[in-house]
Formats: sequence, structure tokens, C-alpha cells
Amino acid sequence: MAQALLLLASLLFFSNVAHCDFSPTLIADMAKILMDNYCSPEKLAGMEEAIDAARDNTEILSISDPASLASVLTDGVKQTIFDSRVQVTYEPGFVPAKPPAIPDIPPEQLAEMIKGTVKAEVLDGNIGYLKIQHIIGEEMAQKVGPVLVEYIWDKILPTSAMILDFRSAVTGELSGIPYIVSYYTDPEPLIHIDSVYDRTSDVTIELWSMPTLLGKRYGNSKPLIILTSKNTLGIAEDVVYCLKNLKRATIVGENTAGGSIKINKIKVGDTDFYVTVPVAKSINPITGKSWEVNGVAPDVEVAAEDALDAAIAIIKLRAEIPGLVQAAATLVADNYAFPSIGDDVAEKLGAVAASGEYNLIPTKKELEAKLSADLLKLSGDKCLKATSNIPALPPNVSLSSSKFHSTLMYLKTTLIIAEHVWNKVVDTDALIVDLRNNVGGSTSSIAGFCSYFFDGDKQIVLDHVYDRPSNTTRDLLTLTQLTGRRYGSKKSVIVLTSGATAGAAEEFVFIMKRLGRAMIIGEATHGGCHPPETFRVGESDIFLSIPISHSDTAQGPSWEGAGIAPHIPVPADAALDTAKSILNKHFSGQK
Repeated sequence: MAQALLLLASLLFFSNVAHCDFSPTLIADMAKILMDNYCSPEKLAGMEEAIDAARDNTEILSISDPASLASVLTDGVKQTIFDSRVQVTYEPGFVPAKPPAIPDIPPEQLAEMIKGTVKAEVLDGNIGYLKIQHIIGEEMAQKVGPVLVEYIWDKILPTSAMILDFRSAVTGELSGIPYIVSYYTDPEPLIHIDSVYDRTSDVTIELWSMPTLLGKRYGNSKPLIILTSKNTLGIAEDVVYCLKNLKRATIVGENTAGGSIKINKIKVGDTDFYVTVPVAKSINPITGKSWEVNGVAPDVEVAAEDALDAAIAIIKLRAEIPGLVQAAATLVADNYAFPSIGDDVAEKLGAVAASGEYNLIPTKKELEAKLSADLLKLSGDKCLKATSNIPALPPNVSLSSSKFHSTLMYLKTTLIIAEHVWNKVVDTDALIVDLRNNVGGSTSSIAGFCSYFFDGDKQIVLDHVYDRPSNTTRDLLTLTQLTGRRYGSKKSVIVLTSGATAGAAEEFVFIMKRLGRAMIIGEATHGGCHPPETFRVGESDIFLSIPISHSDTAQGPSWEGAGIAPHIPVPADAALDTAKSILNKHFSGQK
């Protein structure tokens, strides 16, 4: 009721302008047209009371210009029911167009007329191209269907992919929707593709796919791209929305116009005013929503004039995807650090591809994202992913030392020790190694770095590292010869960690903790991997980052994936103060 009264108020509030003979019955007639015909009557609750109030109102509308009055009335309606399709216009001499009757001429001649609104050709790469400007209805299809199938449809049916061009499709018949949708779906099971509520008859019509058609179906396995523009309107929008939400087509181009499934222009009494009102609405059974007003958003947004080229590029990519996914699966099976997991991931990735989940991927970027998401889901390893072919940068060198205790030095390092820094810390009684911001690097220096914290009288096995491509395990040993003096195995070492500590830094933490050589303070580490290798997928410019080696798992799970739990868990920003406190107490107790 409140909305209806607001609407009425917006229609009646102009009363002090130049006098003109527009009576309140004009407003009441317009309101009744809306109440009897508008497709969403729930927005008009209380309109009947508003009409009665309008009939009893003694004020006279005083806008002298009827076109201006029509504009004011339109704005009032839009501000109340928020539907841009409803319009009031003043059109003297307007003659409503009648739907043209199908001329009584031979089907062959009718087909020739329809061919003017349809363009069909086979593009390079065996891609079918079908441009439609008007969607014919059931009656017309029964008359000319066989001719159109023979001269248009059969021409593009054998293609391996199809582009349906609706960029200029602005008219059509409701009964034509099931025809088009059915040609791109299977005969069974039947699909409920749309529900259309007609307000004037108060009947909801369900549109279903058709079990039988003239000619053969294109089916649901070959790629289908639909081109749209801001001019794509009405029935064509419904077809686009149906095929998009059935996940049968990829939409390329611009957001469609946001028209209506059925809209009427109704004369107001014996005046020259007309109310344009949507008298039916579409509710998609899959989404429970409609494309009307807002239009259909494309999956790949490009300018309308660029849509065809974009569609061709998508089809070419999709032709390559099965081979690329298989090549990715083979790379994982042959190179992933954990063989049994790699084989399992490869098999399941192939099954995912076979299920059709990759069929609607439109861009290389989305293919990379899908591959990464599937590899993570199937392996649980965040290091196994699609990546760009960017060579790994050398580890950042961030070396600093500061003396905060007479016998204690603090070293912040990225696992590369400069001689002038090491000489400052080697004679201290305790050392803090800060890896809280170390995100990894090459593991080639791990043995050497660890060796500084052990005595040189015997070699110690630091880790057993398995390499998948060569199917060998190598022992990671301390070095007998080093540049500079060792810190040795007797003095205290504390390693600071955070959730960012990753890769080669985690291998160092893993070794030092497992061998009891250092106390770990801070947060659990990232749970990354040994530095992965980059592999090209087939001949494409898509690459996989694959961990090819892993640490010793003979004594239980290693650090890969799970990370390393600290001896003393504290927030990363509190780790240094905690370490200082522990060492200060230690040294104080020795005095």
C-alpha cells in the first residue's frame, strides 16, 4: 500500500502550473493499466485503494505540455517500482503495430526471406558461424524448417565448434526459445529451461527442451560460443541466459540490453497517452532469477566488435586443453617428489578433465588457475601449481649483526654468510639465527651452512634427500672443509621462525631441530617444499612448478606441507624478545 500511495503521490503532486484539462481519471486509468498488466503485481500492493483515491481527488493536473506530463509520470513510476521498462508516452497519431501474418507463399520463398536475417558460414579451423537477427517461432519453424535445415543448418552441423552471433538479435518469438536451446543439448533427459509468467492471462508457461527436432542436433559436447552486445534484446537474451546457466555456452562480448520477455504498449482510454509495460516475466529454473532489466553478463567481456576474434581464440585454446591437461598429468606422474601421490594426482586429474570441468575455460589465465586449484586439491601440496616461466631469482642477501650482550650476537641471514659478518659472530657464546622473513632459496648451500654449527672431526648425515626424476636418494652430509672457522656444536643456537619461513630455510630448521642442534622459537613454518623445478606443458607457454625432491621420511613425515613446529611457540613479532630473555637468563645463571 505504501508503494502504491507513493506512486499516486508522484503522479498527482504537480497542481500549481498552467491549467490543462487532464483529469484525475487519466491517472487512475494509468494506474489500473499497471495493476492489471504489470508482470510483478507484488510490487503494486495497495494499488486498488490508490485508484479509488485518485477517482475521488478533486484537484486538476495543471501541466500544460502533455509530453512533459508523460515524462513526469514516467519518472514517478520508475522511482516507485524501480523498473526502467515502464514508460508513459504521449504519441498522437500512433498506430499500434500488428504482428505480421505469415504470408501464404511457398516455403522456399519464405526461407529466402528468413535467410536475410541469418548468416551461416564455416570459418577457418572448421568453426561454424551462425548469425541470427530474429528468432523465429514454432509456427514459422514448421513451415520453413526443412528448408532452413537443408540450406543453413546442415552447412554448419559438421563443424567441430560453433559461434552463435546474437550481437544484432533484437526480435523473436517466445516459442522459438526451446528450438534453439534443444539443438545444443541432448534429447534426454528433457530440461526445464525457463518459466514465463503472463500477467494478462495469469498463467505460467514452462519451457522445456524438445525430444525431437528437424535435422540433427549439434549436441552438448562441442564448444559453443555466443556473441552478445548491448543491443542484444528480448528473446535472444533469454536464449543466452538459458544456455549460459546450463553451462552449455560461453558468452563473449558485452552485457546485453536487459529487455523483457514480452512488453506491450497500451493506450490510456481515448487519450493519446500510452503506457509501455512488461506483461510477462521470465524466471530461470536453475538460478531462480531473471535476465530482464539487468541483462546477461558475458563470461568474457570485450567490445562487441572484438567479440568474434576473442571467440575464435577461445575455441583454439579449448582444442588444445585436453592435450595440455594430459601433458600436465604426465609431468606430475614422472617428476613429483612423492611417486605414489604423483601417480594418483595424474590419474585423478585426467578424470577431472574427462568429466567436462575444463570444457568452458575461456582464457589461458583461467586454465592456469584451474590447473593450480585442481593440483592443490588432489595433492594437498601448495607448491605444485601452474606458473609463469620466470627464472628463480637468487636468494636475497640480508645480513646484519648487532651486539646486545657481551657474549651474544644476533645474525639475520638468508643462508649466505659473508666473511666479514661471520667473523663478527663466530667467537660469541650464543647465536640467534632469524629466519622469520626468509621465504626460501636454493638448497645447494644448506650442507655448507649447517656444517658451521657442527664440529669437523667427523661427517654427520644431515638429511636423506630423494630425487624423483633420477629415482635416487642422496645423503646430505656436513662438509669437512669450510671457508672460515666453525661455530661448533657446543655453543647455544636459537632459530627464529614465522609462518613465512619457507623452502630452503625450512630445510635448515628441520635439520637443526631434528639433530637437536638448535632451539626453535616463533611460529610453525610455512610448510612449503624443496625448491621446485619449472616444466613446460607440451609446446604451450603454460608451465608447471613441481617439487621434485623431498627430505627423509623414514622417521615420520618431513616438513613438506606440514611445516615445522617450534619448541617454544610465540607470535613471530615476539620471538626475538623471547630468545633474548632465555639467553639472558641462561648467562645470568652461569655467573
